[in-house]
Amino acid sequence: MTVTTLPSAHTDLRAPAPAAPTCTPDVVYVPAPEGAPADAPRVFTAINAVMRDAMPVGKNQRNEQQNYRFRGIDDVMSAMAGPLRTHGVFILPAIAQQAQSRDGKMTRTLITMRYRIYGPAGDCLVAEVPGEAFDFADKSMNKAQSAALKYLLFTLFMLPVDGRSIDDGDRHHPEPAPEQQRQPERRQQSQQPRRSNRTESGPREQPAPRRDYLAEARAAATPEAFGKVRAAAVAAGAPAGYLAQLDQVATQKQAAAHQPQAGAEQRRGPIADAPRRAMQWTRGVQPEQDAHQEQAAALGAMYDAARTAGVTDRSEVEQLFTSRHGVKPGEATVEQLNDMRDDLLDAAKGASA
Repeated sequence: MTVTTLPSAHTDLRAPAPAAPTCTPDVVYVPAPEGAPADAPRVFTAINAVMRDAMPVGKNQRNEQQNYRFRGIDDVMSAMAGPLRTHGVFILPAIAQQAQSRDGKMTRTLITMRYRIYGPAGDCLVAEVPGEAFDFADKSMNKAQSAALKYLLFTLFMLPVDGRSIDDGDRHHPEPAPEQQRQPERRQQSQQPRRSNRTESGPREQPAPRRDYLAEARAAATPEAFGKVRAAAVAAGAPAGYLAQLDQVATQKQAAAHQPQAGAEQRRGPIADAPRRAMQWTRGVQPEQDAHQEQAAALGAMYDAARTAGVTDRSEVEQLFTSRHGVKPGEATVEQLNDMRDDLLDAAKGASA
């Protein structure tokens, strides 16, 4: 059997095309070597078996900058690794041609990858696939190779996409995000130009809504529920003034517990019911309120000591505290917070000495 060989490698892609291009075939078949078992599947049969076992690969990755979905090389390789091993098929890559150039601040890489797809009998198909990539650093060659391999697997094994990827994201004009689709509607309603970012934040720049601890504290029906709300506020870094407002809510609830209420409680008798409610909030809130105030003061003193020691990043302070005591600062005891505060102050004194 006559086998057509490929031309020599490493030609410059930037060189001008020859006047009379050669008629080298895109795919070359190399038969099995002598002595190969006659019953061993040839590469064509093995590729067909791999195609039957290959699972769909959906466009589950997303390009956030250009807003389209695509199938990543990792997903494709994960889908193909099992069927290739099962049917004894492996792929040997080589760079047939390559060229690099600078395009502004980016490096542009053009390559032609030559793949040899071997079957169980030792015969193989030789195919060439182009690849192109841009990168600001030194990753354009890696990206170009990944792109070439991905599209070899796509076309050779005809990998299907799942039902969620019917809408092709590789087209020239991908669909805008839902938020971008609603933008013209907002413009028609307002008919006013958007102000500068320096003076007022736009619709997409509004901060995420924060948890309303005051509303939760007012709605707390028991001292235990109030204590959880206040502890969450302390853990979130609420300032002392905000915590004082929460404590004022607890004081109001305690005062209201001494007053008789209408309805069922009044039928039981205000004299018998008011002390019960007063005792509940007096025993439940006041000690817990004092403990939370003491913990909040100790927590603030520890963060102040951290800033004195030169540790201004709150997350770094929390990480140091957690690695030492095994709990987050918002869940720690006053003794643990004071212990960490003293160590930070000692470190600050040692640094300034």
